[in-house]
This record gives sequence, C-alpha cells and structure tokens, in this order.
Amino acid sequence: MSPVVVGVDDSEESLRAVEWAAGEAGRRRRPLRILHAFIWPLLGAPLGPAPGAPPEGGLRHAAERVLATAVDRARAVVPGIEVTTGLPESEPATALLHHSHQAELLVVGSRGLGEMGGLLLGSVGARLGTEAACPVVVVRGSVTPRGPVVVGIADHGESEALLPFAFAHAARTANTLMLAHVSAGGPADPSRAALPEHFLDRWQERFPAVTIVQEPLTGRPGKALMHAAAQASLLVVGSHHRHELGALLHGSVSQSVLHHATCPVAIIQVRQPTESSRS
Repeated sequence: MSPVVVGVDDSEESLRAVEWAAGEAGRRRRPLRILHAFIWPLLGAPLGPAPGAPPEGGLRHAAERVLATAVDRARAVVPGIEVTTGLPESEPATALLHHSHQAELLVVGSRGLGEMGGLLLGSVGARLGTEAACPVVVVRGSVTPRGPVVVGIADHGESEALLPFAFAHAARTANTLMLAHVSAGGPADPSRAALPEHFLDRWQERFPAVTIVQEPLTGRPGKALMHAAAQASLLVVGSHHRHELGALLHGSVSQSVLHHATCPVAIIQVRQPTESSRS
C-alpha cells in the first residue's frame, strides 16, 4: 500500500508537516513513512560521538533522535497509525523525489521557502512541486482541518488534473469545495469561469456530500488565490513546469503561493496537451 511520505529535519515547521501528514494518512487509511535525509556520510563527516563524549552523541544518533521525535508527534495526532522511518544517505530533495515514485502523497514543511536565495539554490518544497511523481503538499500557515478547500483553476486541463484531488480531500475532511476561477485581469469571463458542466457533474455524483461554491476572481492569479484562500484548510494549485527554474522564469502560480499562502498548499502536476490532442 502506497504510503504518505513526509520529509523531516530538526525544525518545528517540519514537525507541523508531520502532524498534517499523519492526519492525512489516517484519513486516507494509508501508512505514514517519515524520512530524514542524512547527508553527512556523503561529506565524509565523522558520524559517531567525539572522543570522551557520551555514547548517545554524534551525528547518527542526532539523526535518529529527529526521526524518533517525528514518530512521537505523528502518533500523538493519530494513535495507532502505522509508521515507518528512513534515513537515506542523500540530500533532501533527491531522497524525496526518489520516494515520490512509490508514494501516495509527499508532504514537507515550509522552512526556507520564503527566501529567494533558497529558491534559486533549489529549496526542497519548490523542487518537489515541479518534479515529484505524486502530489505534493507544502505545509505552511495555519494547519487546521476546518475551512474550505480552495482549488485554483484557469482552464479545462487544470480542472481535469486538480478536481479529483480537491473533491476527494474535501470529502475526507467534510469541507466545502471552492472553485476559484482566475482571469488575468479585468472582469471575470463567465464562459471561462463556468467549468464544463458534464465534467463537474461527474465529480459531484461521486462525492455528493461535498458542497461546491464557484468564485470568479480577477487580478494576478497568485495574489487572487491567496486572498480567496485566507480562511482555507487547503489550497490546491497546478504546476505546468517540469523543472524549478522554468517555473521561476514563467512566474508560476504554484511557486508564488508557496511563498505567501497562509494555509497548506497542494501542488498537482498538470500535463501539457500533446500536439495530437490539440488538433
């Protein structure tokens, strides 16, 4: 059974990501796998305690304590949850991208995502959002299961990619689903704001308990979505770029909200249409 995978370091932000991931694993009835990237062996650093230091000292024991703390936090949220841990000898983004191929969902904290320098150097959340093989949730802001699930949709391709994830999450958390349709500027285009009814009806039939609110927005997409999601429990956005640098150069909405959103952000890959599908 594919697990919910969460990356953890020694920060409080990452432990809040563990709490969110544990709750989501419980809702999905999936195991939780907690990873802490252990890069020190690659750098040739001594891993054991220093001469004369207590036997529980050293880098390896410190890494094991990070994992033990994360396991305790997860079980405090969901007692009895199935939890496994891993200490991959790799840098964080590479380790998590590797595990994304077997994961149901990847979860990370927001530490460092607000710094442009960190982004350009390859911050974990930003890179995962563009390259992971499964949906990614970056946990930031208020972590609460209550509040609407807001999904930002610009076109039919995004609706096909984002709505299955958003409807399922809204159903699991008994929250309203807000469909936020963003126009690039000026008055909202009603024809663009209304999703194809047959497509929306398909998901409403599958999740009849989910209440839907449609919200046409105007202005810059990232800013408009963040305003709409001010009281949200989750903001769902699409990523059209397969590489972080491409997303940065094109002003990706998903990268924008990663910096400023006040709630967890789910990033879903949106496949680009092929030439045959356009014709």
